[in-house]
Amino acid sequence: MQLNKIPTTIVTGFLGSGKTTLLSNVLKQAAGKRIAVIVNEFGELDIDSDLLRSCPLDCPEGEESSQRSDDGFYELANGCICCTVEEEFLPVMEQLVARRADIDHILIETSGLALPKPLVQAFNWPGIKEYCTVDAVITVVDGEAVAAGRFAHDEDQVQAQRQADESLDHDPSLQELLDDQLSAADLVVVSKNDLLDEDARARVQKIIAHEVPNTVKTVYIENGEAALDVLLGIDAATESRIDHVHNHHDHHHAYGAHHDHAHDHFDSFVVTLGEVQSDLLQETLTQLVEEHNIFRVKGFAAVHGKPMRQVFQVVGTRLDRYFDRLWEADEIRQTQLVFIGKGIKKEEIENILHDALSA
Repeated sequence: MQLNKIPTTIVTGFLGSGKTTLLSNVLKQAAGKRIAVIVNEFGELDIDSDLLRSCPLDCPEGEESSQRSDDGFYELANGCICCTVEEEFLPVMEQLVARRADIDHILIETSGLALPKPLVQAFNWPGIKEYCTVDAVITVVDGEAVAAGRFAHDEDQVQAQRQADESLDHDPSLQELLDDQLSAADLVVVSKNDLLDEDARARVQKIIAHEVPNTVKTVYIENGEAALDVLLGIDAATESRIDHVHNHHDHHHAYGAHHDHAHDHFDSFVVTLGEVQSDLLQETLTQLVEEHNIFRVKGFAAVHGKPMRQVFQVVGTRLDRYFDRLWEADEIRQTQLVFIGKGIKKEEIENILHDALSA
């Protein structure tokens, strides 16, 4: 670590790659470390930050855990972090610099559609560069998705995949986005390794090798589990080299400029429901993803007869659900789901869900 500078880990990666799960495991392992967490949620509902809040954070002496949790979490929900560096990110970093004596490490989870480069460049700005350094940019890659050719460099393969599956994205900028996230990486984490056979793993490695130099290590993990010393303490000082990283979207993020880029073409909205039958919700979400251009669904469900809140995460054709905690006494038992896709309409999705779940 550079002398007297707070090391900062930036975790980037496409929608559903496993960033939140990885960070949750970091927080659970980081005994004795005082960690500040910045979460940039894409959408109106801060699902990822809520999941991370349930992880233990060590407290300064004399503070309760809940106070430290609130103190240590910063949610940037007013737009993608790479587009709101000046308005949203820098003020939070200035707050952290002001209380740097109480912080050992900063973790930043970007939205799945954020570009890491403008964020890293902010660490060269006066008032930040004297006190903070980028320990590493960690790019999380969905191993199963990449192995299936969804973001392959073989254009014919991508075209064939798109023609075969209407639910896949048809915007070539997604490939560019993955390229840009890999170009800034100091460490590449391939998630869902348990779903890869030897041939699939070789395909993933070939795609990654096309974008990153041999000096950048690639780690294959399952369930977001990786040793702390693999993820933290890399001491890359990424801000010192980031200006030499060239990517597809450089012209969109010149200092002080505000232009559209890939994720501005996405639709994102929250659907709120009452209590639901879990199996029926699962069946309906699966059908919705099959019939509409939905990339991601995530949120919480209030399940009939269950005292615990259930988390739903849908990426492509894969749906995960699990109970994460008891409902608080003063909480409204309701179901809230974030939908992210292209050409999807809130009213239409809402009506389908209401009709299916009330039948």
